[in-house]
Amino acid sequence: MYNNFLTCFLKSVVTLGAAVGGVLGGYLVDKIGRKLSLMLCSVPYVLGYIVIISAHNVWMLYFGRMLTGLASGVTSLVVPVYISEVSHPKVRGMLGSCVQLMVVTGILGAYVAGITLKWRWLAVLCSFPSCIMLLFMSFMPETPRFLLNRNKRAEAVAALCFLRGPHADHEWECQQVEASVQEEGLNLSEFKNPSIYRPLLIGVALMFFQQITGINAVMFYAETIFEEANFKDSRMASVVVSSIQVCFTAVAALIIDKTGRKVLLYISGLIMALSTALFGLYFKMALPNGNNSSNSDVWFTLNSASPGTESSISWLAVVSLGLFVAGLLNVLWHILALLCLLLPQRNFYSFLCS
Repeated sequence: MYNNFLTCFLKSVVTLGAAVGGVLGGYLVDKIGRKLSLMLCSVPYVLGYIVIISAHNVWMLYFGRMLTGLASGVTSLVVPVYISEVSHPKVRGMLGSCVQLMVVTGILGAYVAGITLKWRWLAVLCSFPSCIMLLFMSFMPETPRFLLNRNKRAEAVAALCFLRGPHADHEWECQQVEASVQEEGLNLSEFKNPSIYRPLLIGVALMFFQQITGINAVMFYAETIFEEANFKDSRMASVVVSSIQVCFTAVAALIIDKTGRKVLLYISGLIMALSTALFGLYFKMALPNGNNSSNSDVWFTLNSASPGTESSISWLAVVSLGLFVAGLLNVLWHILALLCLLLPQRNFYSFLCS
C-alpha cells in the first residue's frame, strides 16, 4: 500500500511543479520577456534531470520531478505567447497548432525510448531537448510586442527585420502592435463588462472540465492501466495510444480552421464519452467478478477470470483509450487561444493558462 502511494506521488508530483510553473510563467513573461523566460526554463529542466540521474533515494526523484514540472509549467505558457507574437498572421494558426502537436510527439518519443532504455538513461535523453532549446533561443530575437511595450522601438524593428525579412513593411506592423500595446491593462472594475468576464468564465470552465475528464491521469498512468487490464505488452500498447493521439492532433491542426473549433469540441466530447464507456465495458468483461481498483485483488480476479477473455478483446482497450486521449486536449487549447484574442491584455491570457 505504501509503495503504491509512493509510485502514485512520483507520477503526480510533476503536476504540482507545473501548477507553480504556470503562475511563475505568468509573472516572468511580462517582467523579463518571452525569450529570456524560455532560456531560463532550461535551467530547472537540466537540473531536474541531473537530480533524477544521480538519485540515490526516492526524495531525490521527487525533487527532480518537481523541477521538471516547474519548467514544464512555465514553457506551457511562454511558448504559445512567443509563437503568437513572432509569427505572421497568415501562419499563426498553423504554428499555434504545432505547439500541442509537438507536445504529444514528445510524449510518444518518451514512450518509444522507454521500451529499450532504463529510467536513468531515459532521463539523460530527455535532458537534451532543453539544452538544444537554450542554444537555439540564444539566436532568436525577443518578440516585437514585448520590445514595444518597453519602448524599445529600434530593437522591435530589428526583430521584425529578422523575422519577416528586409523587404517587409516593418513600420506598418510596428504601428499595429503599438496600437494594441496601448490598450493593455486590466482593472478589477472592468470585470463588470460582459466582454471581459464572459471569455474568462468560458475559458476557466473549459479548462476545468478538461482536467476532470482525467486526460492527464490517463497519459501518466497509461502503462499502469494496461498492466491492470492484463495486457500482454503494456509498453507497446502505450506507444500505440500515444501514436493515435499524435495522428489525431495532426489531423485537427489541418482541419480546425475549416470545420470550426466548436464543432470539433462537440465531436471530440462525444468520442471521449463513448470511448470511456467502451473502456469501462472492457474492464467489466475482463473482470466479471471483481472491480478495477489498483490492488492485488485485481490480479487475483484477472487470473481467475475465464481464460482468453482479456486477449480476445484486448483491441477494445487500445482503441477506446486511444480515442479518449485523441479528443479533448488539442481542441480546447485552440478555443482558449481564441478566447484570449478577444482581449488585448496579456494578463488575461496568463491567468487562463496558469
